[in-house]
Parts: sequence; structure tokens; C-alpha cells
Amino acid sequence: MIAIARARDLINAFRRQKVLVVGDLMLDRYLYGSVERISPEAPVPVVRTTREKRMPGGAANTAANIRALGGQVTIAGVIGDDAAGAELFDALKTGGIGTTGVLRQPGFSTIVKMRIVAERQQVVRVDWEGAPLADGATRRRLVERTARMTARATGVVLSDYGKGMVDQAMVDAVMAAAHRARCPVGMDPKDTHHLTIKGITVATPNCREAHVCAGLPARASIPGNPLRDSVLRKAGNLLLAKWRAEQLVITLGAQGMYLVARNCKPEVIPTRAREVFDVSGAGDTVIATCLLALAAGADRREAAMLGNYAAGVVVGKLGTACCTPEELMDAIRCDQGPGATR
Repeated sequence: MIAIARARDLINAFRRQKVLVVGDLMLDRYLYGSVERISPEAPVPVVRTTREKRMPGGAANTAANIRALGGQVTIAGVIGDDAAGAELFDALKTGGIGTTGVLRQPGFSTIVKMRIVAERQQVVRVDWEGAPLADGATRRRLVERTARMTARATGVVLSDYGKGMVDQAMVDAVMAAAHRARCPVGMDPKDTHHLTIKGITVATPNCREAHVCAGLPARASIPGNPLRDSVLRKAGNLLLAKWRAEQLVITLGAQGMYLVARNCKPEVIPTRAREVFDVSGAGDTVIATCLLALAAGADRREAAMLGNYAAGVVVGKLGTACCTPEELMDAIRCDQGPGATR
């Protein structure tokens, strides 16, 4: 448990942090409606839409979470010279997210994920994806620009959605610049990529990602007590060594978070969610909060606990969502009960 006063001091320090997010930029679209009948054309529901919402997705959602928590944030990535790219760029600017690291590339299709939601239930998701990689010249420009931006940051997040922006050249440039600047680097990894990464501050894989990145059989959940699971412990130890990580926060859904660090015994931080409506983007919230907290001076356990509380807030909302400082403090107070002030 984190003391109320300590949590308040850390959260207040979020606004002094200048965080760079590097990764795969996407546009999230939501169609909301209701279902009253089944289609006569096929055994599928007919959704009568009532409203539409568009927001930053992928790595851009990580940046949106940092901004919502009060941090200063700039994002680096590639969008297409298309309508979706223009919508995403406008959403970033409107949301107060710095765009000096966003490059437009003609012929590159901006990634779009559309979710159709009826009665608080996601019916289907439709993805639009073009070529997975930007061209060589654009990528070189992006790597050079990102390295310069890293030198001015107090923290960096590598947000890898497996679409090609977080490659070895990008990782090498960011890690070298971050080590020179002595700023923490957080990584939200994808299990399909095996990058050489040395000296990461914190990584926040989910259960499946942790096992696959460690070279172990994939597992989506842990049966029983995570602290007694020898395979999970092995995955954590392998990743600490592989990435030379200072700490890992392995998210386990309803079982909370498995926290492991060098020369420390693993521990589990129980989930703080009270009601779960949508887990979309919860991982983005975890890495955004953990990295902000570390940049603000939190220790490893404080950072994980704040990330856990923030994730508990966003899964109680519908759609890709963010957590505000006020919501985070309210969640901490609520969890600690009436009269909690210390």
C-alpha cells in the first residue's frame, strides 16, 4: 500500500516530466449502438449506431495516458498522408501531445482499428493496415530525430505493437541517448519481436508476452498462486537477464501484477479494478503510469502500485480510456478506506 501523501507528491510531480513515446501510431474508432434484431442475411446482430468516437490508439494511446495524468509528452512515429493520418494528427494536437516526432509518409497507410460496441459489449473489431514498415529514408530520419528528442526527455517509452516502428536501429538509438541523458526507459513489448535490448528500466509485458519473449511456451494466464508458479518465476528471471532490466511488471489480468526485480523476491500486487467493462488499452495505461512515476522519483514498488491503480480506473470505462490525476487519487483513497490520510 502506498501512503496517500506520498502518492499525492508523486502525482503532482508528473507535470514536471517530459516524456517521449516511440512506437506504432494508430487511430482508434468506436461505433456505439444497440442490438434489437438478428440480420436476415446471416446469423449476426444488427447494430443500430447512435454515436461515433475517434481517439489516438497504439503508441498514441500511451502518449494520451501520460498527458491525461499531467505529464508533458511528445510522440515519435510515422503516419500516412491519408485521411486517417490527418484525423490522428489532429487528435494528437487537440489532446496536447507534441507532434515534432511524427513523420508523414506518402503511400504509407495509417493503421485504423474500429470497434463496434453494443450495450457495453464489443461485437467486432475491424482493422485497416497497409504496409507494415515505413521506407528506409523515412525510418532513418525518424531514428535520428528520436535520438535528439531522447536527449531532452526525463523518460522514454518504447511502445511496440509489432508494426515495425520499434526495430533494432530505433532501440539502439534510444537506449544510447537515454543512458547518456540518465533518464529511465520503459518498454511495452510485443511477443512477436525478439530485439536485443540491454539496460531497460522497466518492462510491462502481459502473461503471454512474458513467456514468449523468454523463449517459453505461451500462456495466457497462471493457474493458482503466481508466487508458486515456477514457470512464471523462470520467465521473469530470464527476461531480467535478457534485457538487463531493473524491474519487470508482468500483468496477469484479474490476478494483478507480478513484480520482479534484480536481487529482490518476486511479489504480487493484487488488482485494484472494481468493475471491468473494457480492457482495451489497459497495458498502455500501466506503462505510462509506471514510467511517469519512476521519472518522478518513485521506487519500483510505488511505480507498480500506481500503475495498478490507474489500470483499475481505465478498465472500468468503455473503450480506449485514460486516467486523470484526480481519478488516480480517488482510487487510492477508496481502496484504503474512509479517513485514509497517511
